[in-house]
Amino acid sequence: MLENPRSPRVRAVAKLAKRNARKETGLFLLEGPQAVREALAFRPETLVELFATPTALERHQDVRTLLTDEGLHAQFVSEAVLEAMADTVTPQGFVAVARQNPTAVKDIFAEGPRLIAICEEVRDPGNLGTIIRAADAAGADAVVLTGRTVDPYNPKVVRSTTGSLFHLPVAVGGELEDIVERAHAAGLTVLAADVKGDDLLAARAEGLLARPTAWLFGNEAHGLEDAALGLADRALKLPIFGRAESLNLATAASVCLYESAFAQRA
Repeated sequence: MLENPRSPRVRAVAKLAKRNARKETGLFLLEGPQAVREALAFRPETLVELFATPTALERHQDVRTLLTDEGLHAQFVSEAVLEAMADTVTPQGFVAVARQNPTAVKDIFAEGPRLIAICEEVRDPGNLGTIIRAADAAGADAVVLTGRTVDPYNPKVVRSTTGSLFHLPVAVGGELEDIVERAHAAGLTVLAADVKGDDLLAARAEGLLARPTAWLFGNEAHGLEDAALGLADRALKLPIFGRAESLNLATAASVCLYESAFAQRA
């Protein structure tokens, strides 16, 4: 049982909440039974260490079973140690350390994707995590992040994905111009989600959304810059039927991805 919250081992884990530590080590932090469960089920080879309270491991027998199946074990820790390691105020019994496992941009487009999300300068961790989760739910083939987007291994991003980070390829750090060029070469239509764009319903009626598509999403505050919009084949906006001034970025991205998923499966 690890009981000293000031031990070097505990401090090393806690440091992974900071980007510099993640960059230096190539590791990142997982918290809670859901994230641990998905990592064990889909990417067990990425897990480096797992820490759990005895109560949490007893409560979540499915996690215990997955550990046994993979030949892994958890290090028991006290509640105080878990709180010192975690990024959240009230951790849910589990903290793990995993290896970052980004996919190369070229490999994503080499697979002949039909639906991907490209994030350019998305800065809010909750928004990025939700977009990754929505892309996973909509059956997208991948998510590609430019170098101006928040780190996908930020603890808040990881929590917001609720495990989807382990379900589909995520590429990190590319230049938007190169990403769009690769998308076009792979036969994808690049659609920018932007309030200055054409009506999405009209594009749906044209059959545009049924094509293999790369959706391009921009910054929460100012959207996509003109140069980024110029790279897209077309800009589309979601209609507002009520009195809301606008939609949250992650909500809008979810609708766009699902519109394409519906059209492609019709």
